[in-house]
Amino acid sequence: MSVISEILAAIASLPRPLLILVVGALVLGECTVGLGFLVPGESGLLIASASVTDIGFFLGLSLCVAAAAAVGDTIGFWFGRRYGWRMRESAMIRKVGHTHWDRACLLLRRYGIGAVLVARFLPVVRTLTPAAAGASGLGYSRFLPASLLGATLWSTLHVGVGWLAGASAKYVEDMLGRVGWLLTAVLVLIGAAIWLRRHLREKRAADRQLVLDAAETDGDIERAA
Repeated sequence: MSVISEILAAIASLPRPLLILVVGALVLGECTVGLGFLVPGESGLLIASASVTDIGFFLGLSLCVAAAAAVGDTIGFWFGRRYGWRMRESAMIRKVGHTHWDRACLLLRRYGIGAVLVARFLPVVRTLTPAAAGASGLGYSRFLPASLLGATLWSTLHVGVGWLAGASAKYVEDMLGRVGWLLTAVLVLIGAAIWLRRHLREKRAADRQLVLDAAETDGDIERAA
């Protein structure tokens, strides 16, 4: 079994409900302001998505991840609503860098509610945009639909990519397995051909030697006569 198969088998061996919950928790942590820089939610999502084998699992994982991402956005939004623009000077934002916070604010000023959707596909910024939206005074009734739509699109895209990657890896591995068998068969045939050629060459050499020996024997008999 290849390394690819071992990894996929280990992931696939987890009970699906547990796998979905674990991935959902990782995504929730990543999408929650302050935790998004510590929890590898996106990486875990892609790895888990590689074990998707049917449409039911795809839908279940996608919906759970979308819900977890939307909940993380909501937590970040209410952090922003609670602390306002003071969040920019918080230890967390200073550690991440004011540049990312300012970029999230710029997106909000430029695209309005659309920034919540756009930022979902931008690393780091997607973690800060909900808090910036809350700090800007954006209404939650406007924020939530954009967050749900962005989370659903982001989740579907990532789970779909993981599913295709897993299927491709299995396909490539299967093809490599077939090529390996074909190569083995070719090598066996080449080896058999070489052995047969050598055997025929030795047989012809032996036959010639027998002819020469017989001719020499006949010459000896004639000379003796």
